[in-house]
Amino acid sequence: MSLCEIATLSRRKMLGLSGSLVASAFIPKFARAADGRDPRLIAIILRGAMDGLSAVAPVGDPDYAGLHGDLALGFSGENAGLALDSFFALNPAMTNFSRLYKSGQAAVVHAVATGYRERSHFDGQDVLESGFAGPGNVSSGWLNRAISAIPNGSRVASNPSLAVGAVAPLIIRGPAETLGWAPVNLPGPTQDINQRLLDLYQHTDVKLAKLFSESIKTQMLVSGQAMDVSMGKVNQGGDMVAQARGAAKLMAADDGPRIAAMAFDGWDTHENEGGAKGRLFNLLTGLDGAIAEFETGLGAAWAQTAIVVMTEFGRTVNVNGTDGTDHGTGTLAFLAGGAIKGGRVIADWPGLKNAALYQGRDLKPTTDLRAVLKGLLGDQFGLSNEALSKDVFPDSGLIVPMKGLIGV
Repeated sequence: MSLCEIATLSRRKMLGLSGSLVASAFIPKFARAADGRDPRLIAIILRGAMDGLSAVAPVGDPDYAGLHGDLALGFSGENAGLALDSFFALNPAMTNFSRLYKSGQAAVVHAVATGYRERSHFDGQDVLESGFAGPGNVSSGWLNRAISAIPNGSRVASNPSLAVGAVAPLIIRGPAETLGWAPVNLPGPTQDINQRLLDLYQHTDVKLAKLFSESIKTQMLVSGQAMDVSMGKVNQGGDMVAQARGAAKLMAADDGPRIAAMAFDGWDTHENEGGAKGRLFNLLTGLDGAIAEFETGLGAAWAQTAIVVMTEFGRTVNVNGTDGTDHGTGTLAFLAGGAIKGGRVIADWPGLKNAALYQGRDLKPTTDLRAVLKGLLGDQFGLSNEALSKDVFPDSGLIVPMKGLIGV
């Protein structure tokens, strides 16, 4: 999986790991397209599996409150969310997204998932970023392959894409040229990475998993940190905002990247998740701030920008014994940007009655995430259904692109 691979300088031109934002020297200048369009796409990965039922709550579902317990949001009261319509409420952490939603520049696609149906972070992220139906030894990501499929000579294809962070996410690795940038204060390897490695070992080598777990504990004791391998007390708020702010400056430049990818860790909320306040609230605050940074930093380019926020899978409908949720299936995707035809929650809602749950425990996915991504790529960059089904998302011909997501 991608997290253990380091992109080489021959594959990526490393831009300012010192924090510099001077990128234009690396990027050729091109005239605007004849039709005046200059679209941008930003892909944000939430690693760890976000609880979609606490991010955008189906308050109108009669079974929701009883199943999601203290994490459940409502339309009023102590755990009130921000009403999106008469059925769904947004987590109160996301005030900027709510504002964009009301102005028609943000949308939610709910009850969504990739084609993956197990619950391993390692494999789930591989599928999410590679674009294949199942995990495997894939060296390129769907976003990089999409760039390669855009006709030569276009501004999007000719300008290198942008990978934000110390390590390029798999989603943007491949033959198409990619620039790398990370804030100077970006933290080193986190407990999130430790947990994902531990998750891998638990599925492949139980003895090694035990040794690795003990090693983590020893490391924490030596460093004076509290033991917590549950992912989530790192890389919150400020880190998300800092990465978005820098990326926006690069992408706003007339000769800057038009496509970018970044990953935010910490969404594996097995314990003390919180709903309208607490750990998940803090994570969503950081995400909301990052989206706002793109809106501000991109300036006029925001009008033709689409942001898609996705995660490897959802979480259980029921709360566990440590006030959190365990690995699930269905979740949601956030869409934002001036190019998005927003102000709506797109959902073929399956319901939360026991008979409707996936394997009796999870929100059942009714929309394939690849349909959403195909729709965005087709409408933003004119990619054909053939290219999307064969090259970008191989063997996905039966998955129909979701139309009408782009409004400009």
